[in-house]
Amino acid sequence: MAIDVLSDAVAALTTAPALSVHTSARAPWGLRFGGRRGFGFHVIVHGDCWLLRQGTEPLALRARDVVLMPSGVVHWLADSPDTAPADLVVDRRVGRIAVGGDGAETTVVSGAYQIETGARHPLLTGLPDVVHLSGHAHSRLYGAVELLSAEIEARDPGGDAIVTALVDALLIYILRAWHDGRTTGWTAAMTDPAIGRTLHMMHANPAEPWTVDRLASEIGLARATFIRRFTRLVGEPPLTYLTRWRMITAARLLRRDPAPLAVVAHQVGYTSEFAFAKAFKREYQLAPGAYRREHRESLP
Repeated sequence: MAIDVLSDAVAALTTAPALSVHTSARAPWGLRFGGRRGFGFHVIVHGDCWLLRQGTEPLALRARDVVLMPSGVVHWLADSPDTAPADLVVDRRVGRIAVGGDGAETTVVSGAYQIETGARHPLLTGLPDVVHLSGHAHSRLYGAVELLSAEIEARDPGGDAIVTALVDALLIYILRAWHDGRTTGWTAAMTDPAIGRTLHMMHANPAEPWTVDRLASEIGLARATFIRRFTRLVGEPPLTYLTRWRMITAARLLRRDPAPLAVVAHQVGYTSEFAFAKAFKREYQLAPGAYRREHRESLP
C-alpha cells in the first residue's frame, strides 16, 4: 500500500485532535489567541478584521482569507488595530461564541493544532511566522473553507464531528497551498520522482536497515548525485532525515501504543534498546520511558 508522505508526517506530528471555535463578532471587538505549543489558524468566513502581533505591522484580513500561525505566538484579531483584545475562553473542543457590540459583523473560525515540537520535521521548519493565504487563489482550499463555513452555519445534527474532521483536513490544505509550486523544500521533494520515492520508502518501512548506497541503488541514482539532490530538496542528508523520521515515529508510538520499549525500538529500526534510547533522548531531551509517562494521557 502506498504511503501518503504528507498525511503521514502531519499525523505523526499532531498530538491531539484540533480545537476549534466559531466566533460571531460585532464591532468593536478583539480576541487574543496563542501562547501555547502548536499551530493556530483562522478562517475569515464573513466580513473583515485585523491580525495583530507585538512588534509587527497589522495585517488586514478579508472574507475567505486563511492564516496559520506555526509558532503559536500570542496574537489577536480585532475589528480595528486600536481595539483592545480580550482573552478567548472556550470550554469545548468545538465552541461557539458571540462577542463585541452592535457594529459591523465578522464571522471567524479559529482553532489550534497541538504539534510535537521535539524532533523538528522539514515540513514545518520552512514555514514563516504567518502563513497568509486567500481561499480564492487556491481552489481546493477555497472548497474546504466553503464546506466548513456551510457546516458551521447549518448546525445540523452531527455537525461538531464534521467540523472537527474538516478542521483537521484544513491543515493539509493549508500546507499544500503554501508549498504548491515551490522549487525547493518539502513539496518539491515529495514531487521529485527520485526523492519522492525515497521518502515513500523511508516512511513505509522506517525499520528497514537503509543505507545511502541502498537508497541510491533503489532509485537508480549515483550515490553522490542522490545525496546532493536529497539534501538540496529536503534540507538535510538522507540518513539524518531517516533518523529524525524514526524518532518522530517512535514518539507517536510512545504516545499511542503501550508496547514495551524494546518493541518500539524494533519498530523504528533499532535492535538495541540502549541505542534507541540514546538516539531518542538526543532528539527529545527525554528518555523514551519518561517521554511516555509525560504523554500518557494520549494513550488509549
